[in-house]
Amino acid sequence: MKKNENNALLPAGFRDVLPPDAAFEEQIANWLVEFFSMRGYNRIKPPLMEFEEGLLSGTGVALAPQTFRLMDPISQRMMGIRADITPQIARVALSRLRTWPRPLRLSYAGEVLRVRGSQLLPGRQLYQVGAEIIGSEMPSADAEIICLVLDAISDVGVSDICLDLNVPPLVPNILTQFGVVGEDYLKVREALDRKDRNFTSLIAKEASDILISLLDATGSVDVALEKLEAIDLPPLAAKERSRLKEVVSLLKASNIPVTLTLDPIENRGFEYHTGIGFTIFARGFSSELANGGRYNVQNVEKQKTHSESGTGVTLYVGTIINTLKKRDKPQTILIPQGTPKDLISGLHSEGWVTIAALESSIDLAIEARRLKCTHFLGLNGPEPVLN
Repeated sequence: MKKNENNALLPAGFRDVLPPDAAFEEQIANWLVEFFSMRGYNRIKPPLMEFEEGLLSGTGVALAPQTFRLMDPISQRMMGIRADITPQIARVALSRLRTWPRPLRLSYAGEVLRVRGSQLLPGRQLYQVGAEIIGSEMPSADAEIICLVLDAISDVGVSDICLDLNVPPLVPNILTQFGVVGEDYLKVREALDRKDRNFTSLIAKEASDILISLLDATGSVDVALEKLEAIDLPPLAAKERSRLKEVVSLLKASNIPVTLTLDPIENRGFEYHTGIGFTIFARGFSSELANGGRYNVQNVEKQKTHSESGTGVTLYVGTIINTLKKRDKPQTILIPQGTPKDLISGLHSEGWVTIAALESSIDLAIEARRLKCTHFLGLNGPEPVLN
């Protein structure tokens, strides 16, 4: 079958994960979850699908355009396949875990499905691992989540990490306080996303000077913060700036080796974030390794909305794997039929991957070469396969 015919078997944004990548992906995901677990983040496992009204309410409202829907043949109600796990964590935290002591620390791992990919994450089926702190408004909670993910990514083997900090509510606070609403609000937001100074100046009215100054407050965190400090911000925006300064101070005190940058007006990819947001990259790779930030944890239950503050992070396992060095091929050994179990267990304890021969009359050396094993079990122990 030709390559293009083979690719046509799957829709755009989907792929088969083959050996040994599939095992490596699961290994990294399990390692990350264990990393979080050892630091007090309890594992939670929400379902892949939920009824539409529950999945797309509260925190999940912003993800409606990215959600696949289908009819449940049993209940005859519409269901949604999760596009992100964080809204599910919010639902569980405010319902099933409502009486648990705060701050609540939770972690998760699982697949999500999205209607369309993004420029930084073109895949539509993604493997997420994440962690959340729910019930604390302290800047130290934001710093804890960021330090947690930086340590996890670093320990798994990623180097040259870059952390880009953002403040998604900064621009909405400024526009609202200057009376820029409706169509003008959307036009200014689009102009800022394009970094279009001229159009921003034309339509942002009295807010234009501040917004243009914010466009300049981008880059290395020290330089950008100094420029941000010089801007005369309205009260709500000034409060967000103060919180940002405190989080940056805590990050620096952690002494984690990372390049810190700041883009205070960046908004894309932070659909439900209401405070400091962040994106993590590895130098030389365009796709993001992780993103997260502060958000309003909401859940609608029996027409009543429950709400509290939270902060969290989502890691993308596929992207993390792409930044890691290719692993050496595992040592695989072909063993003959009837090999004693204690001998097999001994090989496993030494790190061998054993493959059992299905016939007793074969030449193990030839069969091992055919099956691409590195060794076969001879009379005197493991023997290498000669090419």
